[in-house]
Amino acid sequence: MVDKSAKPCYNIHTNEEAAIMPNFEAKEAQIMSTTKMYTVAGVSTSNGKTKVRFANDYVGRFKILTKNGHTDVNILELDSAMSKADVCKFLSTHEKFQDEASQSAIAEFVVRNIRVAKPAKVQATPEPVVEETVEVETETA
Repeated sequence: MVDKSAKPCYNIHTNEEAAIMPNFEAKEAQIMSTTKMYTVAGVSTSNGKTKVRFANDYVGRFKILTKNGHTDVNILELDSAMSKADVCKFLSTHEKFQDEASQSAIAEFVVRNIRVAKPAKVQATPEPVVEETVEVETETA
């Protein structure tokens, strides 16, 4: 009897396991990289939702977005390769992305995905209280 409530298994296999299974490619854990650089960026709208898009090939990315039914595709080639955080800073000040939908998509991406390093917490150690003796002078008549 087959258990129909069983869920699919999404294991991440190592290169050693891939050697055992020749038709299987090893996959690495998907972690959002902070060092990945992009040369193409912009915004597009799909199903009424505008999002920031990143790529390294302008023509390829434009074709894929339009083929998948995206509207208001507004992407451009960057002067140099940039991280996602730098791209968002650049796009938020660029004249082509000043409309409300673009600015809101950029702001939403920054809030959800860009992590700002928080300053280290410094615990304040209380300074020891030093009691001083005060001499009082009194006048005698």
